[in-house]
Amino acid sequence: MREVFEAAGARGFVHAVDIDVDIDGDIDGDAETGLDPDEPVVLASVFKIPIVLEYARQAAAGELERTERLTVTAADKDGGIGVSGCADDVSLTLRDLAHLMMTLSDNAATDVLLRRVGLDRVNATLAALGLVRTRLIGGCAELFAQVMAELGTVDLDGLKDELIRPLAVRDPARTTSSTPREITTLLGLIWRDEAGPAEACAEVRKIMGNQVWPHRLASGFGDEVKVSGKTGTLWGVRNEAGVVEYPDGKRYAVAVFLRTARLGFRHPAADAAIGRAARAAVDRLRT
Repeated sequence: MREVFEAAGARGFVHAVDIDVDIDGDIDGDAETGLDPDEPVVLASVFKIPIVLEYARQAAAGELERTERLTVTAADKDGGIGVSGCADDVSLTLRDLAHLMMTLSDNAATDVLLRRVGLDRVNATLAALGLVRTRLIGGCAELFAQVMAELGTVDLDGLKDELIRPLAVRDPARTTSSTPREITTLLGLIWRDEAGPAEACAEVRKIMGNQVWPHRLASGFGDEVKVSGKTGTLWGVRNEAGVVEYPDGKRYAVAVFLRTARLGFRHPAADAAIGRAARAAVDRLRT
């Protein structure tokens, strides 16, 4: 894995685990593998996994209706993909907001849904699940507001590297962060119906299985392997965490987090490295 990352000009952090092995206590060394799995990492949009879980838990508990509609306005949009790029206000159900947040990584959908379920509730659920090193400081709007406050500008296009490198959004100690191990632990809890009601966990699994991006985690596996994941991207940060399921029924949670020397948003070599490293980790577990 280290060689894969070095060839791509990246520093990598990885954890992979057989999620059907009891992980409450000692894990058999053959059931997990990784590279610096307990180091803090910037989550970027991987933080949307705890949000979709909290939405599904509240829906399963009857605290909210999946068909409740909220309106995404211009104030919520960042000009990105999904509803973020729509010219007009858009009214969507909570379950459609969750779908866009996870499948397209829609930032506007994320912020509207997070306001509904509550940031405090998301962090409380993480704490209750024992994920004490995973914390969210806010949604996408808060992350980018932090960047704009540091830079003193709302124009984030064409920034020079020397302005980007010291940003808090790139520092796990000052932004939304976790560790690779805690993220695979969260995924394992979801896939074993232990992160909440079985109904909620099943809904999260279904949504994550519809992610459209094939260029990172999924690139390391053939079509016969089901990949359910969530990407994350910021300047010099490229991530994906998810679950790969083989035809023989074996299931593995994998989290790969990269810090790249290049700070641009297009980095095919780093994207491919995520898939190759994930495949190397899973192959090791399967043998």
